[in-house]
Amino acid sequence: MKALAKFGKPSEFGTYHFIDVPEPTCGDDDVIIEIKAAAICGADMKHFNVDNGSEEFGSVRGHEFSGEIVEVGKDVTAWKVGQRVVSDNTGHVCGKCPACMRGDFLLCSEHVNLGLGYGYSGGFTKYCKIPGEILRIHPQALWEIPENVSYEEAAVLDPISNAYKALAQQSSLLPGENAVIFGTGPLGLFAVQIAKLMGAANIVMVGLQEDVPHRFPVAIECGATACVNGSVENVVERCQELCGGKDSIGLVVDCAGANISLKQGIEMLRNNGELVRVGMGFKPLDFSINDISMRNISIIGHQAYDSVSWANSINLLKSGMIKVEPMITHRLGLSQWKEGFEKMASREAIKVIFHYDCD
Repeated sequence: MKALAKFGKPSEFGTYHFIDVPEPTCGDDDVIIEIKAAAICGADMKHFNVDNGSEEFGSVRGHEFSGEIVEVGKDVTAWKVGQRVVSDNTGHVCGKCPACMRGDFLLCSEHVNLGLGYGYSGGFTKYCKIPGEILRIHPQALWEIPENVSYEEAAVLDPISNAYKALAQQSSLLPGENAVIFGTGPLGLFAVQIAKLMGAANIVMVGLQEDVPHRFPVAIECGATACVNGSVENVVERCQELCGGKDSIGLVVDCAGANISLKQGIEMLRNNGELVRVGMGFKPLDFSINDISMRNISIIGHQAYDSVSWANSINLLKSGMIKVEPMITHRLGLSQWKEGFEKMASREAIKVIFHYDCD
């Protein structure tokens, strides 16, 4: 079978190769899934158009995926052939540390790989094995998909759960307060929807010029009350104006991760405001953050999701309270993987869904 794999060490940005790989074999406590939908994540984009020169196979990529169970090991009792499932891609965890005891497996102190596509089988192929070693420790590495939820919708539960945790579990947003969301990717757009469900009065999305034609209209459809073009507008002044003044913004959710978004977010917040930093940047800060002390601003670190995020996000999808369809802008065969990544890189696409087409 064909697969999109990353070459190189797990710790380095890799090179993608579309290669032949053997079908996975099912051990006594393993589960084999036939992939029905797999989505490109922003984390996958970090390896696109990177040539590290390595000839060492790393892993099959794709940690946002869903599918149907086609084989289970003889010792598996919790799952059966024919079930529709989605993976939370947690990977190896210890099951014993304080984070694991809370169901916050991505913060496991012994966590090695971020997701099943990072060292384990990913979803950019035909079949994926969920190892029994994971399921024994973390049964919620798999979730059954409700009957009224499609494979494509289930495949993007990762960013939905991510946004859910950032707002519903980590922020103190109250109904009637205002929120500003930086970043127009799926995380930002789902954050808009969660903010709306939580009763935010004004939800302002901040993006760039290239987001105006495709992503800003989707943001409005998802519940944003306004969009601000950071390429041409004074972001701080405009967001405060839209929300009602300099003391009007209580929450900023930074899904962009750029230094400038952190700086602008701190500046626009009212005293005692909160900034949840979802996105990550890799450059040292070139500005003072003394305002977080002088104005009692809380900077809240964020890492993905936990079991509560997943359970509640699945319920939101099941009830029709979360919109996924506006985000899925492109559906392609896996053999067209380069086209999908190029459309993501140009920001023409918001979410690309791959279906296996290599038989």
